Amino acid sequence: MSTDRRGSDNRRLSPEQLRSHQWYGTEGQLRTWSHNARMRQLGYEGEEYEGRPVVAVLNTWSDINPCHVHLRERAEAVKRGVWQAGGFPLEFPVSTLSETYQKPTPMLYRNLLAMETEELLRSYPVDAAVLLGGCDKSTPALLMGAASADVPAIFVPAGPMLPGHWRGETLGSGTDMWKYWDEHRAGNLTDCELRELQGGLARSPGHCMTMGTASTMTAAAEVLGMTLPGASSIPAVDSAHERMAAASGRRAVDLAWTALRPSEILTPEAFEDAVTTVLGLGGSTNAVIHLIAMAGRAGVPLSLDDFDRVARTVPVLANVRPGGQTYLMEDFYFAGGLPAFLSRITDLLHLERPTVNGRLGEQVVGVEVHNDDVIRTRTNPVAAEGGVAVLRGNLCPDGAVIKHIAAEPRLLKHTGTAVVFDDYKTMQRTINDPELGITADSVLVLRGSGPKGGPGMPEYGMLPIPDHLLKQGVRDMVRLSDARMSGTSYGACVLHIAPESHVGGPLALVRSGDTITLDVAARSLQLDVSNDELERRRSDWTPPVERHERGYGVLYNEQITQADTGCDFAFLAGPGTVADPYAS
Repeated sequence: MSTDRRGSDNRRLSPEQLRSHQWYGTEGQLRTWSHNARMRQLGYEGEEYEGRPVVAVLNTWSDINPCHVHLRERAEAVKRGVWQAGGFPLEFPVSTLSETYQKPTPMLYRNLLAMETEELLRSYPVDAAVLLGGCDKSTPALLMGAASADVPAIFVPAGPMLPGHWRGETLGSGTDMWKYWDEHRAGNLTDCELRELQGGLARSPGHCMTMGTASTMTAAAEVLGMTLPGASSIPAVDSAHERMAAASGRRAVDLAWTALRPSEILTPEAFEDAVTTVLGLGGSTNAVIHLIAMAGRAGVPLSLDDFDRVARTVPVLANVRPGGQTYLMEDFYFAGGLPAFLSRITDLLHLERPTVNGRLGEQVVGVEVHNDDVIRTRTNPVAAEGGVAVLRGNLCPDGAVIKHIAAEPRLLKHTGTAVVFDDYKTMQRTINDPELGITADSVLVLRGSGPKGGPGMPEYGMLPIPDHLLKQGVRDMVRLSDARMSGTSYGACVLHIAPESHVGGPLALVRSGDTITLDVAARSLQLDVSNDELERRRSDWTPPVERHERGYGVLYNEQITQADTGCDFAFLAGPGTVADPYAS
């Protein structure tokens, strides 16, 4: 690839200016002699790496991460591309964050992977990095770490899995899991049918093929400028995905020679475009937390108010479940992918800003949409406004969010009586207790599930509807929590209530029988209890016992910030620089 596709200038480093030269090229130093001796121990001759950019391939593959199980092969494709472009690849295994298996939630470990990424890139002889990830928390974690290290980097998205199939129906992972599990609980699906469906829900490697958190965040990575054009929507098992991985390896070498750093790409304009894109895709509510955290690492102010402001200016154009009604990510890819989507909102984007592959505007020139029902026109949107609304009120003074396009419209303005659960285990055990008196108009409230209370803010926010209501045909209710929910989920679920109950936020003061009013159009969430009464309850409130007495959990509990500020660690989100190590 030619070297004229770079950021703000036409710089090109000499071999002596490469960062890795400090380790390998400073003659007359004992440490340099030792480094080269150890490279021979690894089986490499000097001509294989001397004077070449060293490209770190950070791989989140593991045997227990179905979203990333193919990344072992994709890493080889990346390395092939690095070799082709004259670089020297080194693969580094890093933490795998499996949304499926890691408990209580991989969100607890997002910042740990970000720390690992940052410190690995800083401490080793790395001139550029290729970041392989895609399952929900791995994308923001890798990009947060790369932004903090500020080493040239490019992201390779894992890609969505193939669509699911069952008895003539096309299934969306996550979304249809919730749907059919409720049908089973309602008595409309047998055990045998449920087991048969289990085998058709997720039928290939790759992350969820709905517009869940994974697809939302990889799309955000692309519009931020950290991937090759079109990379985020290529299905994981499509041959184009391997070609993209190799091309990303080649591009990483050029990024090393030109020293195009994340700090030049992750600008305020880039994050505004990412917010615009996420909202226009009808993307996951989790993107709100992740983008705020990523922006903080890049030194860019980003707040809930920015999301609410942008939401009023961008329509939802992606008819992809669960915000849309029909299609999945493979359909989105064949309709033209993210470049085609962006071509329909160019007036809302900053087209002159740099990406890892040139300027954003260059990536949408001549791009066409191949299916106007998958990627809608501005005159025929899925929804007139962005898919996430930010709420304020005495129950959420620091904000809350709702994916209102995935809720039943009748519930977007609703007043009901609270039924409160202090924790998720209690809720699971008692949700079907007739003594609770839950009706279709009740407001289900879950607390103790925020960043500290969860711990890690698990995806508990789509509270189950009681069995007796499911059997009556009820499929949505107003539900409130300081938790998150899966991006594949749906319903009138108010999430990320801040401050969380664990630190004494107003959610801790709600009692069963209180009246709560939700008004999405007014962006309001109100607990209909007097201030005097709330103060009396606050004086009686006792902080819960902390869950961790040792280890990473103690660090997490001490440093984690609230949802409205991105749930990053305070000591990582703050300003300041870290010098490169002295390597000679």
